[in-house]
Amino acid sequence: MLSVHKIGGTSMSKFEDVLNNIIIGQAPKGKLYNRIFVVSAYNNVTNWLLEHKKTGEPGVYDLFVKNRDYRKALEDLLQKLIAINQGLAGIKLDLDAAAAFITERIEQSMNYLVSLDEVMASGYVNKQNILLAAREILASLGEAHSAYNSVNILRNNGIEATFVDLCGFHDTAYLTIDERIHQAFSDLDCSLTIPVVTGYTKGTEGIMREFDRGYSEVTFSKIAVKVKAVEAVIHKQYHLSSADPAIVGIENSRPVGATNFNVADQLADIGMEAIHPKASKPLEVNGINIRIKNTFEPDHPGTIISRDFSGEESRVEIISGTDQVTAIEVHDPFMVGQVGYDMNLMKEMQRYNISYILKATNANSITMVIWETDLVDGLVTKLEGLYHKVTIKKAALVCALGTNIAQPGALAKASLALFGRNINVEAISQSLMQVNMQFVIRREDYGEAIIALNKALCL
Repeated sequence: MLSVHKIGGTSMSKFEDVLNNIIIGQAPKGKLYNRIFVVSAYNNVTNWLLEHKKTGEPGVYDLFVKNRDYRKALEDLLQKLIAINQGLAGIKLDLDAAAAFITERIEQSMNYLVSLDEVMASGYVNKQNILLAAREILASLGEAHSAYNSVNILRNNGIEATFVDLCGFHDTAYLTIDERIHQAFSDLDCSLTIPVVTGYTKGTEGIMREFDRGYSEVTFSKIAVKVKAVEAVIHKQYHLSSADPAIVGIENSRPVGATNFNVADQLADIGMEAIHPKASKPLEVNGINIRIKNTFEPDHPGTIISRDFSGEESRVEIISGTDQVTAIEVHDPFMVGQVGYDMNLMKEMQRYNISYILKATNANSITMVIWETDLVDGLVTKLEGLYHKVTIKKAALVCALGTNIAQPGALAKASLALFGRNINVEAISQSLMQVNMQFVIRREDYGEAIIALNKALCL
């Protein structure tokens, strides 16, 4: 009866709370074991290693790509990681052992990067493949650091723990991600020890290549399926809430309590991931529920994401969205009545590897909402050559989501709430399944729109 737990980066940076609230405090019936913990890197470490996820501020990887001083950046990073270690001395981290471990990993990574740099300079290899290898190497360091430290702390606090290092740093075996996970757990008795697992897994397919920054949740999901977990638990800084507490105020948000995988997918599509969609699918298919818990409210049951849940009462469960999108509209007076007219538009989107979040059409226009970071000059130039008029506009997207919102008046109520704040709806989308009402609005209205919809639909 194993459960698998994922600890997020912000929670890992407050590991004393993780130790007291989760590992010890939430041990079922006083039993510490039969739980597997998959850990993220400490807060901001992956940003330092790669690039900042939100701001794009360069990390070591970005400097490596641009042939700038990545060596000094990696040396500076080592000092930051050792400083993180020092903050854990109070909960019995062996500072000498921890420093020796991460120093050896950083030094070996430096050797790898220098070698890759020299190979790229030769001009005989595909540069992109080398860069992907560098990204994999760097990504692995954060989770190796936090997992090693966690096991050291647990053992020094009298808890039997095992460091399950899926990074394969010194392992030359040619294994897929699934094969490496299978090998690691095939002979591990989880009733006698707490496995603490790196969120990064080395595999021939490249976990960063396949999933990029969602890789730790993919590792978590694959382990849960492998061990046939009774539940997959994600511990985060906040509850999965009806609206972002930072926008509406903590007193005006509440834990969702229960929802389904479809709604979780809708959240992921707008960047508000309860779990990475490629990590949730194996759990959904295998009937393993996800529980989202607040690390700092251990007694709260959190929110269950299950396959078949539908609210007994018709209501909106979550208000969410993003103000980091761009609306693209193509207009052509000759579009009307032409079968498959948007096929060429979709081919251009595919050519530039861009996925849209929302699509709305009328007789002569097609409007799509994409991530602002996906907008490239080449796409705009191409579209302007194909269509009579192309409009590009910075925008925001607000959504009202729920497992059972198919009721007369729900859309009207949402629209009236926005009207009451003098917020114009510039485009709208809702499918027949009716789990997500999407409104395109002016970017500057985003916060007000979230507050208005939350007050009208969730409180």
